Amino acid sequence: MTKRIKGYYFITDASLSRSGNLSDVRNAVACGVGVVQYRGKDVTAKNMMKEALCFKRICKKAVFIVNDRVDVALACGADGVHLGQDDMPYGAARRLLGKNKIIGVTVHGVKEAKRAQKEGADYLGVSPIFSTSTKKDAGNPAGLKLIKDIRKFAKIPLVAIGGINTENAGSVIEAGADAVCAISCVVASKDPKGAIRKLQSYFNKRPKCK
Repeated sequence: MTKRIKGYYFITDASLSRSGNLSDVRNAVACGVGVVQYRGKDVTAKNMMKEALCFKRICKKAVFIVNDRVDVALACGADGVHLGQDDMPYGAARRLLGKNKIIGVTVHGVKEAKRAQKEGADYLGVSPIFSTSTKKDAGNPAGLKLIKDIRKFAKIPLVAIGGINTENAGSVIEAGADAVCAISCVVASKDPKGAIRKLQSYFNKRPKCK
């Protein structure tokens, strides 16, 4: 299933969204996005579970990932979870989720990337590539060099995130990223489907939205 971790990787952000998470997820799926990650930083466990179940039903043809919350991912039947460096350790998450679920790990440098790959991560979220205000604790931008450095040894997909938009996504892909995340330029856009089409065009010459 990790072969499907490629192309435009959609992440929700209710605080930035013009139309709400539900509309955003529907737009992403309608445009054929392969991966949808639900990020609910300031949501109660009860409401997060409710939303996650809803999004899981919508993502019939997309890989559905829950950010941080292994318990929610398990309870809603998500395809996997994405873990940050301060979240549950990979080993513990794998024991809970089992061998068939996807586990992605955020890395900020070569050392973290090598460790995550050795532990068994299914893909690496390389962050932040450029300066970003979407995630306050993202750290200093690493630039395209980090993608290039990790690409030299990585045998699993690299998902780039942080300050990526419709104008610079091409350079990130050329540096070696298998997938790119661009949040604000999509969910805060007046034309989210148009923004998704533009991002997908770097991977697919003729993306189609229903």
